[in-house]
Amino acid sequence: MRPPLPRFSALLSHALLIVALTVGAGTAWAETIRVGVTGGPHAQIFEQVARLAQREGLDVKVIEFDDYQLPNAALAAGDLDLNSFQHQPFLDNQIRDRGYRLVALARTVVFPIGLYSHKITSLSDLKSGDKVAIPADPTNGGRVLLLLQAQGLIALSPGSGIGASPLDISGNPRRLTFVELPAAQLPRALDDVTVAAINGNYALEAGLHPERDAIVLESPNSPYANVIAVRAADKDKPALARLVALYHSDEIRAFIRKSFGASVVPAF
Repeated sequence: MRPPLPRFSALLSHALLIVALTVGAGTAWAETIRVGVTGGPHAQIFEQVARLAQREGLDVKVIEFDDYQLPNAALAAGDLDLNSFQHQPFLDNQIRDRGYRLVALARTVVFPIGLYSHKITSLSDLKSGDKVAIPADPTNGGRVLLLLQAQGLIALSPGSGIGASPLDISGNPRRLTFVELPAAQLPRALDDVTVAAINGNYALEAGLHPERDAIVLESPNSPYANVIAVRAADKDKPALARLVALYHSDEIRAFIRKSFGASVVPAF
């Protein structure tokens, strides 16, 4: 049987462990940084960021989700260290409705939302009773309704904003039928509806090219910039600030422009 470790040796080992985890604070992270994303451009961009981070001793694991409701829940529960998938109004809505202690750490990109169809080539071709599929989440659904109002297809009740739903439609001269679906399912609904409003990341993931294929494309100057979100308690951690700096680098900006053109616009 081995003799017990002397007390001073145990204390020394513990001290060395603490030093190993804290040396180089500001450039090192004791564990893997877990990043939650949705599939498509968000994942592709962060895979590039992870490669840059590896050169600086940051181990980044990119975890994909196929449901907008999950990455914030996972972040709030401590299963992620940050996420990158949502615009600021969506984050604000989730914080208000679910009590998440999350904050936006930095802006990332804008995905202009588009209206797509397998059945018509212009919104003027819409007929009475045609089905229009929109995102089921509170902010992206409202974002689409505002776009449809700007196109003259519907009118919304006074005061309706980003949180608008089909219940807020006060004018619908073409008697369009609105179908609410999870955002990730909208590309698959194109054969079942006349028009589907599809977020840019899911459009690209489905093989659609927003500039070429959308009947109507939201302006790239829209206010819906996506953000990197973290727990409020972690917002000042140096390793996360370094990761943001890598995302905002010229190398990542060039990757975004080369890979996605005007379909994904850097917001930094």
